[in-house]
Amino acid sequence: MLDPHTLLLFLTSALLLCLAPGPDNLFVLGQAMLRGPKAGYLVTLGLATGLIVHTSAVALGVAALFQASALAFTLLKVCGAAYLLYLAWGAWRAGAQGLSREQVQLSSQALYRRGILMNLTNPKVSIFFLAFLPQFTQPDNGPLAPQLLLLGGLFILCALLVFGLISLLAGRVGNWFARQPKAESWMNRVAGTLFAGLALRLLVIER
Repeated sequence: MLDPHTLLLFLTSALLLCLAPGPDNLFVLGQAMLRGPKAGYLVTLGLATGLIVHTSAVALGVAALFQASALAFTLLKVCGAAYLLYLAWGAWRAGAQGLSREQVQLSSQALYRRGILMNLTNPKVSIFFLAFLPQFTQPDNGPLAPQLLLLGGLFILCALLVFGLISLLAGRVGNWFARQPKAESWMNRVAGTLFAGLALRLLVIER
């Protein structure tokens, strides 16, 4: 168990980090605006699943591979950027064709998978966890692996809370725009630009 001071400090830091603009919450925002709050929630669940994998990787020491191997890091981030560019192209095509919101809806499984892929193909997440989580461990409390898993679980809960609120707010804004003339095409292009920007950001990050 963590002492109350450490726990409070960690939760505060985690909430602030989840609120700070980053690839994951911007991705949730884009999907929720484009497809509604439910889409944002499903993507959030996918992202949370990806965070479980990253937490486990840190606890097992696998994340150190991406920090040590330039090739592994580069391959994973290129795959992530390619996937985001694919989503950007799809959103821009939808905007150009003037598709309705119903026509661009995806299944729950597809949205969930998008969240997982978005998170897992960003090697920076594992490296961030590798640098962030150990700062709040306490060697006097026993083995570090269970502490890292606990901290990772608490971070995931914070992400679910913050990203869920983002989904709700962005989804409502998207619903309003969807009822306006020609707003659907504009939203698709905004989402496409956002995904393309995230892809470029992922490509330029360093270990």
